Order: sequence, then C-alpha cells, then structure tokens
Amino acid sequence: MITFSSRQLRAFVLVAHHRSFTRAADALFITPSGLSLLIRELETQLGFRLFDRTARQVILTNQGAELLTVVRKNLDELDAAMTGIGRTAKVASASISIGAPPLVSANVLPQAIKEFRSQRPDLRILLFDGDLNSILQRVESGKLDLGLGIFAPSPGIRRTTLFRYSLMLIRPAGDPLARRVSTCWSALHGESLVATPPTSPLQQLVDRQFARLRITPRSSIVVNALDTLIAMVEAGHGIAVIPSFGLPVCRNRRVVMTRLTNPVVISDFYQIRNRGRKLPDGADDFTSFLQAYIARWAGGAGIV
Repeated sequence: MITFSSRQLRAFVLVAHHRSFTRAADALFITPSGLSLLIRELETQLGFRLFDRTARQVILTNQGAELLTVVRKNLDELDAAMTGIGRTAKVASASISIGAPPLVSANVLPQAIKEFRSQRPDLRILLFDGDLNSILQRVESGKLDLGLGIFAPSPGIRRTTLFRYSLMLIRPAGDPLARRVSTCWSALHGESLVATPPTSPLQQLVDRQFARLRITPRSSIVVNALDTLIAMVEAGHGIAVIPSFGLPVCRNRRVVMTRLTNPVVISDFYQIRNRGRKLPDGADDFTSFLQAYIARWAGGAGIV
C-alpha cells in the first residue's frame, strides 16, 4: 500500500496551480530545492512523472492532470472536514453540561444560569434534569461535566460541598400539629409517612435516624421525586421528611415545614465530577459563581 503525506499532495497542487516551482515553494514556505524533493519523492512512489519541466515552464503530464482532479477533491473534503470538526470542538469547549434533580433544576438553576450568562455570555450551560442515579451514571461516563445533588461516595467521583442543609418535617396545612415551630423525631413514631425509595441517599439518611431512635412509621407510600412527595403530603397522604432546600417549593403548596429536633440532622449538598476527566474552560468559574449564588439563595429562602 502506497502512502502519501498531505504535504506532498499540497506541494503537487501548488506547482500545478502556479506552474512554477519557485512560486509554489514561496506559497508553501519552503525552498525550491525542498519542493523539488517532495515532488520527486511523490513521483517515485507513484511510478510516473507528474510534470514536464522546461527552462521556461512546468506543464502537467497527462497522468498528472488526471491525478490533480482527484487530489484537489480529496484535499478540499479534508479541509472542510477539519474546519467543521474544529468549529464543533470550539463550540463544545465553550459549554458546560450539568445534571440536577427536578426540584433543583426547576427552582434554583434557571435563574442562576441566567445570572451567570449575563457575566459570561460566551459560555453555554446545558442542563439535564433527571434522577440522581441517571446523573451519577452520566458524570461517570463523561456525558455530563458536573452533577448536583445528594450523592453517596462513589469510586472515580469527586464530591465538593456546595452548601449544607437540615432535615425538616412537612405536614398538610390543615393538620393541627402543623402549628408547631419544631417537632422531635420521636413524634414521628406511628405516623403515616410519604418517603423516597430506600436506595435514595436522602431516604438512607432518614432511615438511619429512624433506626437509631427506634422509630417505626405506621405505613409508608414511596415515590421517586421530591416534588411528588410534597404534593402527596399536600393531598393528605401522610407526612414527610425532606431537605430544607425544598422550602421554596413548599411555599407554593398547602404544606407547612417545621424543624426536626433531638437531634437536628445536617448534611451536605454536593457538586460531583469525574476525577479522571478534564473539565471544560469556565467550569471552575461556574462552580465559584454557583457556590456564591446558592449561598445567597439559601439564605434568602431561610435554609441556612
């Protein structure tokens, strides 16, 4: 199999275009002798002459003219492909993909992204709203640059705390006990509970408290999303333990949030990334901005 370098082929096209080794060498930024060597090497590999050379002119041979059409077409396609791929890579490098659960995607990130884009209009933020397992898998596979949520430790994943939250209790607004400012964990014994799946890091945190304090709910309804859980409590299906960053959502529902005490349980809300993957330019800027934004947002919502 004969292999040719793109430099040889470009040298051939330039000589054919200029009909001069001197002018072609200038266009390729090499010496005429260097260009002649490239053409001789190409002719040797092909087994035929490409040019007839006289003292006054350089003329394509019949074989050279036939080859020129093919080489020009292929070099044009190569240049177009490289330009297109480069343009796509440039766009990709100017974007950050982020995954977050629906409650955060709907109630925190839209305004945060808008504010960040006013400072960095050159950087696109691509948002994926999904469950925590989907977010973790996409970060692990490199489909997402960053993930936000309550994540357990995972090999190959770096967790960074964005803020701390506490566990709170919500009841339907019409429940007489909803007037309490705080509630002891022990008061949840025998209550009807709306919960998230046992595999959820949030539910595991709740279940550890139940086990330690020997609390057994009377019954449990399990739903996947916190938004659904809050709606179920509003409809009177039971009470629920949720993270304090759910407060803005609860304010739009007929539920009342109270602080859980004895003990007060505080945990971390994380940003995760793949340890082995380089983040796009601007990702650190967005992380710093998001930490400051969430601190303001959480303080304004009464979470901190």
